[in-house]
Amino acid sequence: MRFLHTADWHIGRRLHGYDLTDEQQAAFQQIEQLALTEKVDGVIIAGDLYDRSMPAESSVAQLNQMLQQLNLVDKLPIYAISGNHDSAIRLATGTPWFKSTRFYMHTKLAQAFQPIELPDTQVFLLPYFEPFDAQQYFNDDQLQHLDQAFVPIVKKMVSLFDPAKKHLLVSHFFVDGSSTTDSETQLKVGGLAAVPVGLLESFDYVALGHLHGKDALHAPNARYSGSPVKFSLSEANQKKGVFIVDTDPFNLTFRPLTPIRDVQQLTEDFATLIDPHFYKALNLDNYFGITLNDRQPIPNAMPRLRDIYPHIISLDRANGYDTEIEDSGESGDQIRQKDPMDLLGDFYRQVAKDDLSPQQIKWAKEALKIANDGGKRS
Repeated sequence: MRFLHTADWHIGRRLHGYDLTDEQQAAFQQIEQLALTEKVDGVIIAGDLYDRSMPAESSVAQLNQMLQQLNLVDKLPIYAISGNHDSAIRLATGTPWFKSTRFYMHTKLAQAFQPIELPDTQVFLLPYFEPFDAQQYFNDDQLQHLDQAFVPIVKKMVSLFDPAKKHLLVSHFFVDGSSTTDSETQLKVGGLAAVPVGLLESFDYVALGHLHGKDALHAPNARYSGSPVKFSLSEANQKKGVFIVDTDPFNLTFRPLTPIRDVQQLTEDFATLIDPHFYKALNLDNYFGITLNDRQPIPNAMPRLRDIYPHIISLDRANGYDTEIEDSGESGDQIRQKDPMDLLGDFYRQVAKDDLSPQQIKWAKEALKIANDGGKRS
C-alpha cells in the first residue's frame, strides 16, 4: 500500500505575530495535490493538527475545510492522532461517524490497540499520552516514565500483529537521538522525554509527529515528516515536505513543498542590507531574521529596514554594540556653558558616529523651545 505521511500542521500558529493562514493553506493544497498525483491509499497526520488546545473559530473552520476536502471530496482515507498541542476531547468529537467515511481519528491510549485493518497492512494509531494514562490502562503505578510506558504498549500492539500483513505505527513523541528546533514544545512527561528507538523495531514503518524537521531522525523504519510550514528562524535551512511511504516493498520518498513566503536569515552590514544591488536579488516578501555585523549605533535601524524588508521577525547584533564615548577633555563648567544644541550634537556624534540630520536638528530645536517655554506648545 502507499501512504502520504504528514504531521504538525499547527493550524492557528503565528510567526512572531505574523498570521500564517495563507502559508498553511498553500501548503495544504500542495499536500492534497501530491496525495492525488501519487495515488496514495491514505493520508497519515501524526498529531498537532492545531497549535493550541482551544483554537480560534477561524482555525477550526480552516482545519475542517482541509479534512473535508481530503476525506469527503477527494475520498481519501485519513489516519490521524492527537498531539501534545491538540485537545484530545475536542478532536474526538464526531469520531463515531467519521469511520463511515474512512476517517480514523484516535485520541485515547486504548484506541492504539484497535488497529485499522487494511488488505495487507495494519495501522496502529497511538496518540500523545502521559505516563499516567498508561498507569491507569495497565493498572501499574511503576510506569513513571515515557520509556517505561512504551514497553507494555509496544508489547500489546505486537501481540495483535497479523503475520500476513505489514505493520505501521503512527505516533507523536520524542525519539531518543532526535534533533530539535526552537519552534517545538519539548515533551517533558514523567521526568523523561525520550523513547529509545529500539522499542520501534517491530514495526515496518513508524510515522512520527512532534519534531518539525524531516532530518530530525534517520532510523531505518522511523521518520518525522516535519511540519509543512516553517515556524521559527531555526527552521530557515530546513526543506519542508511530506513522505510517500510504500509498504511492500518498503520505500520512502520525500516530496518537497514550496512556500509562498520562505524564512531566511541575513547576516550583513547595515550598508549592504539597504543597498539595492543586494536586496533586489531577494524575495522581499519572505520572513527575515536579520543580524547586523555593525557595532556602532544605527539611528532608526528597524524602521529603515522595514521599508525594504516588510516581514522582519528578528533583529540582532552579531558583535554587540560599540558604546564607548571618548572623553572630550572639557571640564564640567565648560560643558555647562555650552549651547544645548552643541551639547546634543557632540553627544550624538560620539554615540552614532555621525552628525545630526537637518530634520533631527529641527525636531531638537522644537523640543528645546517647548522645554524652555515650560512645556507649552505654540
